[in-house]
Amino acid sequence: MELLRLSKAAKRLGVHPVTLRLWADSGKIPVTWVGRERRFSSIDVEAMKVSTGGDRVRLEGLYVRVSGSSGQESSLEAQEKELRATSSGEVVKVFRDRASGLREDRPGLNRLLRAVADGSVTVVRVTHEDRLARFGVGWLKHLLSVYGSNLEVLHPKKLGGRDELLEDFVSLVTTFAGRLYGMRSADNRRRLLAESGQCQTGGER
Repeated sequence: MELLRLSKAAKRLGVHPVTLRLWADSGKIPVTWVGRERRFSSIDVEAMKVSTGGDRVRLEGLYVRVSGSSGQESSLEAQEKELRATSSGEVVKVFRDRASGLREDRPGLNRLLRAVADGSVTVVRVTHEDRLARFGVGWLKHLLSVYGSNLEVLHPKKLGGRDELLEDFVSLVTTFAGRLYGMRSADNRRRLLAESGQCQTGGER
């Protein structure tokens, strides 16, 4: 019999170390303490593989998003309700955002990714793929897989090539038009402040 460290035992089971730690804390698998470190019997690990059939504990992180900064509470609630109703594991937390799907730096998404990284979320669930992101979902899936997590989409995309391209094009135009308008507004404010300063200087003369 071999006593395995947490990381090695988790690798043999094909689970994240945090998941194995949760199993040990709940008594699902025996643990031996060597000083302050956990050790797992190789016999218990193999028995665990057989009893679970290779299945992992589903620690679900539900992600819901709306584009508007205000209102749309019903949409957020509807997304969460639908995801909870179809859950087949433990819902760890619901992560919410009010921001465009083209925006990369979203508070809720950042918290979700941190939860995936520390192993407290093993399955990310969304109602539609574009709730997670308008572009770059493939990269996000790869990032999740690096941490042993995966993405589940309740309603996969059904749009064809041209329709999907048109939808993405409209989204891009809308987003960049908004950014350009914001830049112009900032430029106008700076120009007015500068002109105001010149007028005050002229008045002092």
